[in-house]
Amino acid sequence: MTQPPSPPPVEKQEPDAPLGAVGDFLRVMRFYARLPMPRLGMDPAPFAMPDFARAVWAVPIAGAMIGTCGAAAGLLAYLLGVSAFIAATLTIATLVAVTGAFHEDGLADSCDGLWGGATREHRLEIMKDSRVGTYGAAALMLALALRIFALAELFRLVGPMALPLVIGIGALSRPLALIPVLVLPPAAGTGLAASVPMPGARGLMVALAIGLVMLLPAAYAIDLVPGLFATLLALVPILWIAIRLARDKIGGHTGDILGACQQVSEIVLLIGLSTAANWHGPV
Repeated sequence: MTQPPSPPPVEKQEPDAPLGAVGDFLRVMRFYARLPMPRLGMDPAPFAMPDFARAVWAVPIAGAMIGTCGAAAGLLAYLLGVSAFIAATLTIATLVAVTGAFHEDGLADSCDGLWGGATREHRLEIMKDSRVGTYGAAALMLALALRIFALAELFRLVGPMALPLVIGIGALSRPLALIPVLVLPPAAGTGLAASVPMPGARGLMVALAIGLVMLLPAAYAIDLVPGLFATLLALVPILWIAIRLARDKIGGHTGDILGACQQVSEIVLLIGLSTAANWHGPV
């Protein structure tokens, strides 16, 4: 008996293929921010996790848009004549609100887990717990204080030119936070870090270049380019320490570790640029 002809092979379609770069960008924005994003009718899963292996180029652009929200709040405060400290506080508060404290939560969970557990399994269990412990609370308070004080110093030294720096730092700090995925495996078999495709070296280098290009003009305008590159050099060993801690204590990276790296990168950039501006003198 003759066999019936087999049906032609069906090509697998990517669910967001009709959207291409637009769909990738919208998903990255929804991932990083709590801003309302348009839902295009052709996207069958608008709230799906972004594919960072393909859409990492959108990460610094999303960071710049988040930074723009903070800068807008800071500019309004500055124009109203409030003090540099209050303007800086409102800027950072807006960044926290726009992201839903996304990265701050990662920092708190990372500190609670890395220093609150005795074994790898216990540390990972603590990091999954939504409650904030002593290490996490202390890290949050110190991180917010450092960000506010460093930005207030930038306001004092360079005036409203601090705000383009906020936008550029938002753009660069987010791809910097993804560096651990190049050298560490996911720490657990489940969770964000294990389930989401992560970028390779080439894609991440592109994202870092985009973020740097977004920060360089503001640094150049106030003669802080040497200070920016000195700050980036100082950031290398700091991120290396964070990577070593994650490797030694939990065996890899998690979403919380990446969030903590974003916070560390932002803090170092703010402190480094404010220090460079202090050396340079007021504009």
